[in-house]
Amino acid sequence: MPTTAAPRQPSLSLVTPDPGADEARRRGLRQMRTVAVGLLVLAACVYVATLGRDGFWGFVNAGAEASMVGAIADWFAVTALFKHPLGLPIPHTALVPQRKDELGKGLEEFVGENFLQEDIIRERVAAATISARVGEWLGEEAHARRVVDEVADVAVIALGKVRDDHVADLVTQALVPRFREEPISPLLGTTLMEVLRDDLHHGLVDLAVDELHSWLVDNPETFTRVLEERAPWWAPPKLNDAVTSRLHVQALAWLEDIRDDPHHRAREALDSMLGQLAHDLLNDTETQHRTEGLKERLLDHPQVVTTAISLWKAMRSALLGSIQDPQGAVRRRLLDELSAFAGRLRDDAALRERLDRTAADLTVFAVERYGAELTTVITHTIERWDGKEAARRIELHVGRDLQFIRINGTIVGGLVGVVIHALSLAVH
Repeated sequence: MPTTAAPRQPSLSLVTPDPGADEARRRGLRQMRTVAVGLLVLAACVYVATLGRDGFWGFVNAGAEASMVGAIADWFAVTALFKHPLGLPIPHTALVPQRKDELGKGLEEFVGENFLQEDIIRERVAAATISARVGEWLGEEAHARRVVDEVADVAVIALGKVRDDHVADLVTQALVPRFREEPISPLLGTTLMEVLRDDLHHGLVDLAVDELHSWLVDNPETFTRVLEERAPWWAPPKLNDAVTSRLHVQALAWLEDIRDDPHHRAREALDSMLGQLAHDLLNDTETQHRTEGLKERLLDHPQVVTTAISLWKAMRSALLGSIQDPQGAVRRRLLDELSAFAGRLRDDAALRERLDRTAADLTVFAVERYGAELTTVITHTIERWDGKEAARRIELHVGRDLQFIRINGTIVGGLVGVVIHALSLAVH
């Protein structure tokens, strides 16, 4: 049965080249090659012109000969990095295209061993004085305002991306299932116990009593009408009016007593009832079962999603209104906090040291955890490069400097040739 060959993975180019920069590099490389070749041609001409002559010209001839040897040897060395010299498949030439994978692995190991070390990282982070620079930069109001504007713009975009169906999915797929799994009775019981222990509910009781008292004062007719609906049909109207008026007065007096007396029996009765409820929520199986049933009925109600969306819309509208307003409360608060933070960074050396140490710790943690993956990117990327394209691009970037090897080889070779010729004459 025929098998289908796996598709060949396309090679990656090094980077998207900048035509203008590449043309400048190419022009510089041509110029330096011309200089190097020109020196070789000059040495060859001098060698031919002084061939067979003695005395001073003998030194010149020896120097020219050695210059040619040095120039050709260095030309071979430089060329062998990127291609086969003269197109001949000489061993250990065209190193970049043929051994780019090994070179990438060596580069990966070099970076890991010499740059991604804890001592080096901490030294560089400390030398950067990040917190001091941030404090100085944020100390200028224009910069702080720019940060606030950027944060506000990002927040507006983020809030605009959240749709109603996202909120509905969050509620139905994440929150509601989690609430179903989590027993609510222990949470309510513990919370209520803490509230009672710290007397946090007394403020709520005071508010409720005040509001109820104010309502009774402002709505005596409604109170009377409600009671009259419960009065027996045979009771005389005057008697009903007298009874309801009396009850209204007594209700007001009773609420005033509760309001003014922190130790009123009604308050104590409410405390006792809430304490018993907290105890039952934590210990009574029947109460817990009823509470969980109530929770399930609430979660099953379709209004849960609608209410969540309405709350989100209201909160988003309020946030957007404040964020988009350049003089809104949110932007003013952010600007004030940033300015205060910048001042602390400038004045508090201990804070700067602590933040710099934290930055170093985070950097070291990231390198220790992901450093291997970072350096592996070098190897994986180079492995996917086309060999000839990689050699061409690398030569374009560093070839101009490598031509100095040829130039230096020509000059140094000539000087060495002169020295050797002088030594040979001295020996003879």
